[in-house]
Amino acid sequence: MKVFSPLIYTSVSLICVASFSLAACSSGKKDGKPPQKTPEVGVITVQPASQPIVADLPGRTNPFMISEVRPQVGGIIRQRAFTEGALVKAGELLYQIEPAPYQASYQSAAAALQKTEATLTTLKLKADRYKELVKINAISKQDNDDAQAALQQGEADVAAARAALATAKINLDFTRVVSPITGFVSTSTVTPGALVTASQDVALTTVQQLDPIYVDVIQSSSDLLKLKRDIASGKLSGTAQKEIPVRVVLEDGSTYAHPGKLKFSGISVNTTSGAVTLRAVVPNPEGILLPGMYVHALIDVAEDKAAILVPQRAVTRNTRGEPTVLLVDANQKVVQQTLETSGAQGEQWRVTKGLEAGDRVIMDGILGISVGSEVKAVPFVATNPGEPTSPPAPPSSTKSSAMNAGR
Repeated sequence: MKVFSPLIYTSVSLICVASFSLAACSSGKKDGKPPQKTPEVGVITVQPASQPIVADLPGRTNPFMISEVRPQVGGIIRQRAFTEGALVKAGELLYQIEPAPYQASYQSAAAALQKTEATLTTLKLKADRYKELVKINAISKQDNDDAQAALQQGEADVAAARAALATAKINLDFTRVVSPITGFVSTSTVTPGALVTASQDVALTTVQQLDPIYVDVIQSSSDLLKLKRDIASGKLSGTAQKEIPVRVVLEDGSTYAHPGKLKFSGISVNTTSGAVTLRAVVPNPEGILLPGMYVHALIDVAEDKAAILVPQRAVTRNTRGEPTVLLVDANQKVVQQTLETSGAQGEQWRVTKGLEAGDRVIMDGILGISVGSEVKAVPFVATNPGEPTSPPAPPSSTKSSAMNAGR
């Protein structure tokens, strides 16, 4: 019978325990998963703020004044006195029509006036004498009446001769075709030697005043009705400011340096387009704006005292085309919220339904997360200059005004 030492049992036990421990550790390294880190997302907190309601309306520029220059008398063009495209002042000579025939007519009318005035002098002396002679019955009353009538006829002849002289003078002056307004003159349709006629259909040239310049834009009648309805219901507010500021955006997307003012709002709707025309007057000292340019006008039409704005980069569309955003709820879970928007305010959408004060909108870190994911919300840090952070900052613009809301 063999007897085993207790030391041997103890050693075997330690070896077994160590083997099981190593096996367990090896199994833990192979099958165990490391703890996952909660993803971080950059959020902005929604804060209602007073915001101007800006209408972005398309339109075109038109001259402040335009004059089509036509001759008032006929004749041969003797001289063109301007450079095409140059700035001309009101009253400056543009064309000289041959004045010789009109000069002769003027001189003839002047001579006719002298003749009738001489005749009138004789008739007046005779009428004065007959007026005295009839008092002493030296002549018949009929002779006096004839002398007085002849005097009146002579006075009428003098008046007619003066009118003829004035007409001749006007026609002579019309041989000098001058600019009726100050502005830029366009190309000439005639050259020296051309024959022109009075009030012809074809203009000799055109003069346009471009400083200031009109910007005519259109607004749909439905938008105008909604604006008036919102102001009347109290959703939006307006001011009594008479001249509403207008900012112009050029074709290349840049903002024009000189703001204008809204001067006119149409009182009728175009039956073809269903739109109302608005007219703004914009300074144009450098001549950057030319007639016919396509522009956009940004007009502060009203003010929302508790507007909610959300950056456009945070808004996506669902399969139905509805605008949506991702939010972080109170349980730090990602939820999707459907919105209703009402136009853009710069780089942000104005939200009319779907967001409330305090909602946290995800701006950054959406890759790798989905609805229902648990996340860690951190304040969003803008990487681009001017990009909104939390809370959205109101756009810098002039205080809004109601665009003739009472119309």
